[in-house]
Amino acid sequence: MAGCGGVGGTVPGAPAHHRAHGFANESSAFARPGFWSLQAFRARRVWASVAGRPAPPTFPRVANDGRALRENGSRSTVTWIGHATLLLQLDGLNVLTDPQFSERASPFGFAGPRRLMPPGVAFEDLPPIHVVVISHDHYDHLDRVSVQRLAAAHRPRFLVPLGFKAWFESIGVSGAEELDWWDSRKVGGVTFTATPVQHWSSRTPFDMNRRLWVGWAIAGRDRRAFFAGDTGYYDGFRRIGERLGPFDLALVSIGAYTPPSIMAHTHTTPEESLRIFTDVAARSFVAMHWGTFDLAEEPIDEPPRRLLAAARRQGLPDGRIWVLAHGETRGW
Repeated sequence: MAGCGGVGGTVPGAPAHHRAHGFANESSAFARPGFWSLQAFRARRVWASVAGRPAPPTFPRVANDGRALRENGSRSTVTWIGHATLLLQLDGLNVLTDPQFSERASPFGFAGPRRLMPPGVAFEDLPPIHVVVISHDHYDHLDRVSVQRLAAAHRPRFLVPLGFKAWFESIGVSGAEELDWWDSRKVGGVTFTATPVQHWSSRTPFDMNRRLWVGWAIAGRDRRAFFAGDTGYYDGFRRIGERLGPFDLALVSIGAYTPPSIMAHTHTTPEESLRIFTDVAARSFVAMHWGTFDLAEEPIDEPPRRLLAAARRQGLPDGRIWVLAHGETRGW
């Protein structure tokens, strides 16, 4: 009943994506799945967890004890820790995206998607984290325990979308800085800009779309990265490229796209992720949001294969499409 209540109408004088009790997407074509389609999908996911899916393949992993990351003071690097958690080192800043170090992406410790691969860099081996950016509030992207550990051990600046400050304060973390679409903050010599993406938000049945969802443009002196968070494809990415690009890196989701009846408007297929890469005018593509949690019905190892096949059909050199191993660090 709470979900059906919606977020109300538009707010006079406010940006178009603001609603009386929350937020909405830009595209008029956006639609959430029907009630029964969603329940059927959830039932299949529960049954799969009970019956057991085939054992997932073993994915490549690079041993990374964090030493090189802790000693690095000037080189621009990207490290895939897993799922949408990446460490960007840029102009002396260590930036963490959507930190998720827990065993499950769930409100419960005993149920919900279980981690298939351990974090590519252990929490204890991280370099000092200066900035944490959050894209939205789903459990695979916003993990309470990880946030609390980071706040206690590193005391970073948390840059978050609108509506998140109260949640952070409720778990004992003060000072989170809220940004709307196109708002910016500068930390050291690096500028962080929250961008539109197409998704939704909810941590309970009672807070649907009460908090905003964003991507992040991260611009240093001579390097720029775009972190897309979770998003479906729509034509808004061209505007991001025009206003904030070109980018050296585009970090884009390639997993959780099946069935389309559930995922089409809120997650990208590998082929659609390449459209985002083109739209934002990026030099190199970094695949994320695959191989860490089993969230959908496609084979867990399918997304990178589809990505590389699509890139080759488009004539993109393999060297521009980065499918990192868990724990792998590359310079950019």
